[in-house]
Amino acid sequence: MKKITVADSAGFCFGVKRAVDTVNEQLEKKKQPIYTFGPIIHNEQVIADFEKKGVCIMESTDRVDELPCGTVIIRSHGVDRNTYRMLEEAGFDVVDATCPFVLKIHQYVRDYCEKGYHVVVIGNPAHPEVEGICGWGSPEQITVLSSREDAENLKVSRDEKLCVLSQTTFNYKKFQDLVEIIQKKGYDIVVLNTICNATEERQTQSRALAREADAMIVIGGRTSSNTQKLFEICKEECENTYYIQTIADLDLQKLEAIDHVGITAGASTPNNIIEEVQNYVRNEF
Repeated sequence: MKKITVADSAGFCFGVKRAVDTVNEQLEKKKQPIYTFGPIIHNEQVIADFEKKGVCIMESTDRVDELPCGTVIIRSHGVDRNTYRMLEEAGFDVVDATCPFVLKIHQYVRDYCEKGYHVVVIGNPAHPEVEGICGWGSPEQITVLSSREDAENLKVSRDEKLCVLSQTTFNYKKFQDLVEIIQKKGYDIVVLNTICNATEERQTQSRALAREADAMIVIGGRTSSNTQKLFEICKEECENTYYIQTIADLDLQKLEAIDHVGITAGASTPNNIIEEVQNYVRNEF
C-alpha cells in the first residue's frame, strides 16, 4: 500500500485564518456592501466562495469615490498608510484583517525611517505585502531586494545606517544568504528576522518530508508567495514535486510507481482541499 504523509503544518496559518474569519463575521452582520481591499488571501477557491456570498474585491483607491459606501476589509497582506486614509476619507468603514506579523513590520519601517535609517526589505517587490510594507516609510529611504544580484549591487551610501528586514513568507535560508552579502559591505546594520514562525516551521517540515518522500504534492494558489517558496524548497530535495491548486490539477499517472507520497500546503490553502487531495490519492491507489 502507498504511504501518504501530510505535513503537520499544512493549511491555514494564524493570520490567514484570522482574515477569513473576519470576512465571515462581517457577512453574518449582513451589512452591505462588503469589500475586501485586494483578494483577502491568495487562494482562488476561497475568493470565489466569498464572491458568491456578495463580497466584492476593491482593487485600488483610484475610483473609490464612485463606489457605494460600505465596509472594506483590509487583506491579510496589509496595505500602505495612504490607503487607510483614502478609504476613511471616502466614508468607508475600515476593518483591518492585516496579519499581526505584517503589522509589526509596518511599525518597524515607520520607526526606523523616522530614526534616519535606510530600510532594506528582502522580498518580492511585486507582492502586495511588500508593496504595503514600503508604504510605511519615505520612498527614498527604502530599497527592496529579492536576489543575490540585488544584494551585491546595493547602491546605498556607506554613510547610511541600514535596517534589513524581510517579507514574512520569504525563504529563510535565502534571507540569511542575502543578509550575509549585505553585511560584508561594511554597513552599520540592524537585521530583523521578520519571517513569521509559521513560515519557518512550514518550510522546515516540508523540506524534511521532501527528503523522505518519493514524490511531493504542494497545494496552494498560483499567486501564493509562501506556496511558491514551499514548491522551490521541496523541488530541491525531491525531483518528483508537483504544484497543484486542487485535485483537478493532479496527474495520478505520475504517482503510479511511487511508494511514499508527501503532501504539504501553503498558508492560504483550506483544510478541505488538503483532505480532498489526501483522500483522492489514497482511494485511487
